[in-house]
Amino acid sequence: MFLSTYEKQLDGKRRLLIPNDFRTAENGAAGGVFIFPSIEADCLEAGGDRLFAVYAEMIEALPFGSEERSALEWQVMGEQVRLAYDSGGRITLPESLCAEAGLDDTVVIVGLNDRFQIWSREKWAARRAEQRALAKAGMAQIGALKLQAQMKLAGGGA
Repeated sequence: MFLSTYEKQLDGKRRLLIPNDFRTAENGAAGGVFIFPSIEADCLEAGGDRLFAVYAEMIEALPFGSEERSALEWQVMGEQVRLAYDSGGRITLPESLCAEAGLDDTVVIVGLNDRFQIWSREKWAARRAEQRALAKAGMAQIGALKLQAQMKLAGGGA
């Protein structure tokens, strides 16, 4: 699993140290990572063999030749690069991906269970605030659903 958030430096050669606990066989990322522009946010999406398999399965579930399948194939498979680690555990990000995600000297790596994202520090700060508000609303919704279920149980037992 990819967990936690790390702030890292991107050097002049666009090399980025991937956290040691991200570079595991369990994550399917022992030898390197797949990276492509995120579909859902203004960042890079990354992961190991497991993430690649998840996207491949989603694509295969769509009818061959459909617009949605073609779009996913283009976005995930066509835009993707596989990057191996150097002896220090770093990857070298292509200039085109850095430009697309607006990455500069300092980046934020965010673990999201089966994948991780690479953000510019500024864009991450804004996204983090959005996600925190959504999570707070989600927790309130879960609490309301639990309360409804308890009320149904209490009312149904009488």
